[in-house]
Amino acid sequence: MAVEFNESQLDILERREGHLSILAAVMVLVMGAGVALLMYPLVFGHPDEPNKWTMRFAFAGFCVLTLLFDAYLLSHRRTMRRLKQQLVSELKRNLDLRYQANVDLLHSIPDLNQFRDRLAMEFRRAVSMERTLSILVVKVKLATGLSDAGEKSGMGEAARTISRNLRSSDSMYLFGPGLFGAVMPDTNTASANHIAQQMDETLRSLGPKTKFSFETSVHNYPEHVKSAYELEQMVSSLVLEKEPWESVDVG
Repeated sequence: MAVEFNESQLDILERREGHLSILAAVMVLVMGAGVALLMYPLVFGHPDEPNKWTMRFAFAGFCVLTLLFDAYLLSHRRTMRRLKQQLVSELKRNLDLRYQANVDLLHSIPDLNQFRDRLAMEFRRAVSMERTLSILVVKVKLATGLSDAGEKSGMGEAARTISRNLRSSDSMYLFGPGLFGAVMPDTNTASANHIAQQMDETLRSLGPKTKFSFETSVHNYPEHVKSAYELEQMVSSLVLEKEPWESVDVG
């Protein structure tokens, strides 16, 4: 989930709700005072009325109820404000934890050197056992104008989504800023494209929230390349052309 919220908008809503609560309390007080003024001559203007004490008790009860209702409105306003502040604090804490988890995830992903070692091992295995081997590459492009925290958060969310769509036998790597890859042993082009399509759908639903776009591509042995060197050169060319935390305007 996106990991930002607009605190200024929450402050504006808080002030507007406060104004409405104060307005409601003032209206209740004004209307109660108006009704009390209209009732006063009837209650106290006839001292010889046999049920004058009943009317006076009713008048006093009305005044007390009006004041109590006003006090309830103000107390409710304070309670709701305190609860909202607690919720906002909890939301900020959760966002901080989510951000730290994304940063830790990015730091924990193996790099290009480890990818080369794994690729060489899996390629030898694929050749000796006459199996297929696919490499899935995902280019993530951030929206323009993001803060450093927003960039890392977006990349972390993308990495989390990519890893969830991979199988247990697959391994994910971070080739460079915004450039992810996965080694997929025993996977032909059709199966790899199916996984890439599922990943596309998940990333597409996540992209507008975390402000990034993406591109996926599949490279397969023996359909597209004939050697591990060709696969490695393909990845190296992508790394060289990829600018650090490349940004685009995704609206």
